[in-house]
Amino acid sequence: MAGLSIRTRFGYGVGHVLNDLCSAMWFTYLLIYFHHVLLFDNSLAGVVLLIGQVADGLSTPFVGREADRTDDMLFCSRYGRRKSWHLLGTICVLSAFPFIFLGCLGCGSSDEWAQVIYYTPFVIIFQFGWAATQISHLALIPSITQDPHDRTDLVAIRYGFTVMANITVYLVTWLVLGIDATSAETGLGPEDGIKFRYIVMAVLAIGIIFVSVFHALVKEDNVPQYSRILPDTEVTCEDESNHTNHLSSSQQNSVSHCAPVHCRMTAIDWLQNMQFYQIAMLYMGTRLFCNLSQAYVPIYIQDSLQLPQDSVAYIPLVMYVSGFLTSTIMKALNKYIGRKASFILGCIIGGGACIAVWFGRGDLYKQYLLYGVAALLGAGGSIMLVTSLSFTADLIGPNVESGAFVYGAMSFTDKISNGAVVMLIQNLNPCTNCCPRCSSYYQKALAIACGAAAMLGLFAVLSLSNNIGDRQKEYAAVPQGLRARVSSSSSSSDSEDGAGVSVA
Repeated sequence: MAGLSIRTRFGYGVGHVLNDLCSAMWFTYLLIYFHHVLLFDNSLAGVVLLIGQVADGLSTPFVGREADRTDDMLFCSRYGRRKSWHLLGTICVLSAFPFIFLGCLGCGSSDEWAQVIYYTPFVIIFQFGWAATQISHLALIPSITQDPHDRTDLVAIRYGFTVMANITVYLVTWLVLGIDATSAETGLGPEDGIKFRYIVMAVLAIGIIFVSVFHALVKEDNVPQYSRILPDTEVTCEDESNHTNHLSSSQQNSVSHCAPVHCRMTAIDWLQNMQFYQIAMLYMGTRLFCNLSQAYVPIYIQDSLQLPQDSVAYIPLVMYVSGFLTSTIMKALNKYIGRKASFILGCIIGGGACIAVWFGRGDLYKQYLLYGVAALLGAGGSIMLVTSLSFTADLIGPNVESGAFVYGAMSFTDKISNGAVVMLIQNLNPCTNCCPRCSSYYQKALAIACGAAAMLGLFAVLSLSNNIGDRQKEYAAVPQGLRARVSSSSSSSDSEDGAGVSVA
């Protein structure tokens, strides 16, 4: 990845580890913790998760828009607008997340709805912080490099650390739950609440280390790359040269001399762009597949397959090891078969795993085949997620001035849809406490929900016909005198990187 140092790549990669650790705990263990440990009703456990998803969904557009307009704030201008929001989000996450898994302090015997009210402010603060960290971290990608293959590499590195963070959570959980050999052979219960406290404290300590490394290694030059944004008058090569003299050497490598001009994209402009909605649908399907599989595999293991309690750690571990190994080949896969073909492959693999879940039963499946199904879920989700993030970066293209808004809008569709689907699944559960009728419910719910999400993503990617980032409306508004320059620059860029990202 020419022009980006190992320091920048590693520093950027670990910047989302704290979020990933908390996300693994949130999606994988929240429902099972509230239902099996706190003995919440199924629907109320879903309410807690829904509150978090709605709070996150409402926070992401706000954070995205504000993160794009904080250059005039003194601290942001010195420390970096993206890193400033990242730091704020980190503080919120660390101050609120532990209380979600500590039980209702002083109100453990209160009515379940009263306990939901107790958890609500902690959930909202945590989700706002999570959104601020996620959006600011993603918005750094278009600012760091304009090369589409380098962007895919950064996304793959980011996802690689995401998988490693998830693996860390599952290893810690496996270790803690497996300490007591006697209880490890039974299902989870109220007596296991203290174990979840140990797990949360351990993963937060690890997250603090990595977020400190990110803020120490990644230096954000907060000089906006607006010299390539089309003003009322022509931007000359001399103007571009004067601007690049103020940038760091790494940024000068990523911003070619006399780069092609483009039009500034506002929030209203994005909302009038058809590809914006197509990519949003694709991203929503991807996140539904990844998050629902992460949330319901542990419950499926406990309630449908009735495996020992430490299986809620080592089966998800298999998923994420498979996802990590898959993420290492994503740059080559995107390069040789293209983004669309890669995403379609991920949908096929993920859909095949859902079919296996639907028909999976018996001792042979529980003891051996389940591991293969988990590996397919991890590989399919990995391919879809890395490619969808690359699609989003391509959509933004050189319009880094509004990149945080785009990521915020994408995340909004993800959070709201996830919360709604989880709430629907929880409310459709045929019983309030575990009984024989539950044994097949989560098996069917996992297969149908994840399979439908994969099909939604497949439909969205097949609907993409034009080059991602090709904005003909903005090009039509370019003064006639500049069109020749824009066209020649765009053609040159397309022939060099083969990504089909128009900067008109």
